[in-house]
Amino acid sequence: MATRHRKTRRLRASRCHGWGRSGQHRDSGMQGGHGNAGWKRHRWSSVIRYGWEIGKTGFTPVNPKDQNTINVGELDLGIDTLTAQGKTKQAQDRIEINLGEIGYTKLLGNGRITRPLRIIVAQCSEKAAAKISQAGGQVVLPQTAEPVKEG
Repeated sequence: MATRHRKTRRLRASRCHGWGRSGQHRDSGMQGGHGNAGWKRHRWSSVIRYGWEIGKTGFTPVNPKDQNTINVGELDLGIDTLTAQGKTKQAQDRIEINLGEIGYTKLLGNGRITRPLRIIVAQCSEKAAAKISQAGGQVVLPQTAEPVKEG
């Protein structure tokens, strides 16, 4: 901005330059403090009146830590335990596991799998689907109700 257009040039000899006598455009004097100051005291009536939530702004991001994941290798190691607990079924020549009933939302592809499995899960990585299909198994997603095709 050119100096000749600035407010200070236009308001020469004005004591406050248009910012009033109390706040004077410094700090947050006439606003009740910086940021969230006063939310439990002098701004509390606004919190009640307008339903503001203290410290909540913007959107809520989707946190990948909220997903409960399991790797293919962990699943292969834990099949005997799951079978003993009665959480698997025998479907033709494969063992069928519903990971949603166990509490997992996503299947990841780390590790090795040695048995043919039929896995029902909400989400599955491409690497995990490829490993399971190479072992002679299949992954079924509930939204599609079809096996995931490799490639």
